[in-house]
Amino acid sequence: MNEQLALGIDMGGTNTAYGFVNKRGEIVRKGSVPTKGHDSVEAFIDELKNTLVPIVAELGKDNLIGAGIGAPNGNIYTGEIVFAPNMPWKGIIPMAKLVGEALGVKAILTNDANAAGIGEMMYGAAKGMKDFILVTLGTGLGSGFVANGQMIYGHDGLAGELGHVIAVRDGRKCNCGRLGCLERYASATGIVITAEEWLAQRDDRSILRLHPGKLTAKAIQDAARKGDTLALELYEYTGKILGQTLADMVAVTSPQAIIFFGGLANAGDMLLQPIKKYLEDNLLNIYKDKVQVLQSALPDADAAILGASALVW
Repeated sequence: MNEQLALGIDMGGTNTAYGFVNKRGEIVRKGSVPTKGHDSVEAFIDELKNTLVPIVAELGKDNLIGAGIGAPNGNIYTGEIVFAPNMPWKGIIPMAKLVGEALGVKAILTNDANAAGIGEMMYGAAKGMKDFILVTLGTGLGSGFVANGQMIYGHDGLAGELGHVIAVRDGRKCNCGRLGCLERYASATGIVITAEEWLAQRDDRSILRLHPGKLTAKAIQDAARKGDTLALELYEYTGKILGQTLADMVAVTSPQAIIFFGGLANAGDMLLQPIKKYLEDNLLNIYKDKVQVLQSALPDADAAILGASALVW
C-alpha cells in the first residue's frame, strides 16, 4: 500500500482508540490501548509507541504525514491537555509533543469533542451543516460548538465546555471541584450515580438490584431494553436535565442540530426522545421546532478518530 495516511488518536478517560486514515476518510487500520492503569503519562506513551511503531513500519513510515489527537481539555493552540478531570494524570501534559517525539511525526492536539465535531462535519451527520453542537456522552460529557462553519475555540483554545455548565444549582460535587456540573448527571458516570442514589432511596423492583458488582451504564441500557421501569425512568431523568440545559445553549449559537455521540448515546430513542421533549418544552419560542436532535452517523470511536486525523490534512 502506498498512499498518504494520517493517524487519528482519540484519548478517553478509560481507553485510547487510534486509526490510520487515508484522504478519502477510510480507516485502513484501527485498534486501542487502555488509558487507565498507567502510573505515569510516560508509561502510557511507551505502550502507545510499542503498539503503533510496528504498524507504522508495516504501512510505510514515509506514508504517515502526521498525527492528530483528540483529548479531554485538549488545547489546539498549545498541544497540551490542561487539568482534565477524567484523565488518570493531573496537571498540564504536553501530549502533542510526547506523541510526536514517540512516533517521529508532527502531532496536533485538540479537544476530543471538537475532534468528533470535525469528523461529524466532514464525514457524518453534520455534513453540509454550518451551525451545530456535538455532544459526546462517555465517561464525562464533552462538546464541540460549530458556528458559521467554524469550530469555536475561544481566545485560549478551551471554548465549548458544556460538561461543566451548572445544570443543577448546588448539586453533585464534580471532579473539576464545582457543584452541579452537567456531566455529573448526563454521562455514563452520571447515569450510574443517579441509579445508585435511586436504588438506595427507593424500593422499586428492578433488574438493576440483581446486578452483581459495580453497576455500569451498559447494564442500565440492557435493563431498559428489557422494559425495566426504573432503567427507563433513568433515561427520562437524564434526558430531562440534558434537554433543559441544551435549551439555554441553543440561545447562544442557534444551531441547526444537536448531535449526540458516545456510549450513552447508543441508547438511541430511549435517551433522545426525552432530550427532544424537554429541549422543546424549554426553548425560547423563536427557536421552537428548528433544532434537530440526531444520533451520530459514524460508528462510536470513528468520528473522533476521523476528526483527529482531519487535523493533519
